[in-house]
Amino acid sequence: MNKYNLALINSFKYHLQVEKGLSENSVESYLHDTNDFANFIDKKVDIISNNDIINYLVNLQEIGLLNSSIARKRSSIKSFFRFLLDDGIEIEVVLNDIPNIKYSQKIPQILSVQEMLKLLDAIPSEKPTDIRNKAMLELMYASGLRVSEIINLSTHDIYWDENLVRITGKGRKQRIVPIAANSLPFIKSYFQTARKELKKDKNIDLLFLNVRGDKLSRMGIWKIIGKLALQAGIKQHISPHTFRHSFATHLLEAGANLRVVQMLLGHSSINTTQIYTNIDRKFIEKEHRLYFPR
Repeated sequence: MNKYNLALINSFKYHLQVEKGLSENSVESYLHDTNDFANFIDKKVDIISNNDIINYLVNLQEIGLLNSSIARKRSSIKSFFRFLLDDGIEIEVVLNDIPNIKYSQKIPQILSVQEMLKLLDAIPSEKPTDIRNKAMLELMYASGLRVSEIINLSTHDIYWDENLVRITGKGRKQRIVPIAANSLPFIKSYFQTARKELKKDKNIDLLFLNVRGDKLSRMGIWKIIGKLALQAGIKQHISPHTFRHSFATHLLEAGANLRVVQMLLGHSSINTTQIYTNIDRKFIEKEHRLYFPR
């Protein structure tokens, strides 16, 4: 963040603590939202426009953040710009024109952290396919993979010593994503035991295999997830994409940086493609480790 923005956010912090007398938790929440917004936009605040704010809020919604959390972030941003205006700072943002975003009625399905852990912990471990299912769903949640990415994952894409996975996403674009420390043992156990049984004598590099030692299908994964959700007592209908949306939402709800979450998801929106290029991998790994609940 540039020094100009940092100085203004520090002044905003003083305003919240001393002039408004907010609690420590409230101040922390305001500052996190404001810092995340400023880092995402990456402009001096006096040239930020209403369109920049709208773009940020829409990106939050596209990732799958809950509407209540988006509304809170919008409120924090508006409070920051109101503070700047009251302090005599010239800004381009017109406060009354910051819209209440009309979000799509099709809200991404997610599970709560408790529901997700309940589902994962309820997966049996007797058969090779059970061990595969456990490893596969742990990885989907731990790293936010699309169903197409999980079925095409190679054994060479897991960097065991570094807790990383190389994912080839849409348009053959690759990204490196951390694997949660608690999930890696399940993946390693599957690779060392159950996969060998499923593979039989076939020469195949794909990581996750069906009972014939071949590539899993998208429909096959849908059926696996539906059956396991039913067995775990999860009443809502969920899909492979539920794991991806839950991964993103749980990170954001815990306080992870929006730009990092976009990097982890491999989003390639025309509005967001350029913002990833200079993010350090160590920073990404730190954010994932700090905020991922597994």
